[in-house]
Amino acid sequence: MRDHHYTLHLEWTGNHGGGTTDYRAYGREHILSASGKPAIAGSSDPAFRGDAGAWNPEELLVASISACHQLWYLHLAAVAGINVTAYTDDPVGVMTEGADGGGQFVSVTLHPAVTISDEARRAEADALHDEAHRLCFIARSVNFPVSVESVEP
Repeated sequence: MRDHHYTLHLEWTGNHGGGTTDYRAYGREHILSASGKPAIAGSSDPAFRGDAGAWNPEELLVASISACHQLWYLHLAAVAGINVTAYTDDPVGVMTEGADGGGQFVSVTLHPAVTISDEARRAEADALHDEAHRLCFIARSVNFPVSVESVEP
């Protein structure tokens, strides 16, 4: 067993001069950065006074699950000798907000569309999603169901 550490920097940039003197007085903008990588502009969901043009934490969580699944899937396909020529996903995450304003994700559904060079291996290629899901670091770490519903490319 070995540990991996992920270090980044978050800087709140939403102080519009008055700090958090009032719920409506401050912005939710922030910058996520890590050494040697482009910065990511973040905010809260527009439902929580955020900037719709910036990534919010909920989107980043769903994106992390989708990307993790994709990376494992491509690895497994390569090991199995299945040539993947295109891969897309349109994942959907569902978060339920409680009366107290807190919330939690209740599900994420991935919708991978995979194009392979040899359609005779389609069943084998489709079956790789189960193993990719089982191995995905992110999906294994969350406390809500993550499902995979393959779609036609």
